Amino acid sequence: MATSAATRPGGGTAVFERALAIREKALGPDHPDTATSLNNLGYLLQAMGDLAGARPYYERALAIREKALGPDHPDTAGSLNNLGALLLQAMGDLAGARPYYERALAIREKALGPDHPDTAGSLNNLGGLLQAMGDLAGARPYYERALAIREKALGPDHPDTAQSLNNLGALLQAMGDLAGARPYYERALAIYEKALGPDHPDTATSLNNLGGLLQAMGDLAGARPYYERALAIYEKALGPDHPDTATSLNNLGALLQAMGDLAGARPYFEQAYTIREKSLGTKHPDTAQSLWWLGVIAERDSDRSKARDLYQQALAIYEHALGTDHATTKSVHRFLENVS
Repeated sequence: MATSAATRPGGGTAVFERALAIREKALGPDHPDTATSLNNLGYLLQAMGDLAGARPYYERALAIREKALGPDHPDTAGSLNNLGALLLQAMGDLAGARPYYERALAIREKALGPDHPDTAGSLNNLGGLLQAMGDLAGARPYYERALAIREKALGPDHPDTAQSLNNLGALLQAMGDLAGARPYYERALAIYEKALGPDHPDTATSLNNLGGLLQAMGDLAGARPYYERALAIYEKALGPDHPDTATSLNNLGALLQAMGDLAGARPYFEQAYTIREKSLGTKHPDTAQSLWWLGVIAERDSDRSKARDLYQQALAIYEHALGTDHATTKSVHRFLENVS
């Protein structure tokens, strides 16, 4: 994926729109460099949280690359990766993302080799997809192979290595191995702080992960500063209306709720829901998660009718986005069966 410093969220689209117009006029609408400009515009819109707006740019870039470069070119794999790993999964279409991931991996293994960093990127994306689909055991070998490639090809202190460490930590946590997850998270945070700085969004992601782990281990007071620092970074770096900012707001709300501070939790949940509904849409799993937490607050307020309605809205989204056999969907369904 072609990127540059100008793709930072909030930087505006004018530079890339001008570059696209120049390339379309000088090179034609079907030139690979035109595809690069389309790709950059899609990436910027996605980084700004406009997933629906990004999609047609990615799709047009893919069509150009398939025609001009061929179906087995690494740049074609990059476009497949964008549509799968970076857009369809982000929009909640997990089943739709899978063939894009798989085709991108096959191209990269053939064109670049099994030990190339881009191959590791595709392995990482497939692992993330399987984890999101609830196949934790299936995700692990993809993550482990990606980490091994990155450590060898990029070095132990590279941000991409940190990403793989984060992913393995999150997987182990999801599998219930909290103690095993912690060193992966801590090593990832140390790499990000050194390589990218203390105020980078990837650093915030590591802080969020460590906060979540400490909360899962029962250390609620210890988790809070990690969550608060992550939120401050996201708000400054990505803006107050970005999906990652919503994730941090949701995390803080869940922590306060766990600490018994319902009044303190409510505004975090409400703000997170507003952001997610606007940036991700009404059918995204993260929007469902926000509805679920708002239901929890309503139930704690003894408004069981409102709570049940919110829970049912969340369930409908999960069923649509994840399927009826997904662990999250089943868990919500079982919960609702027990709610009078």
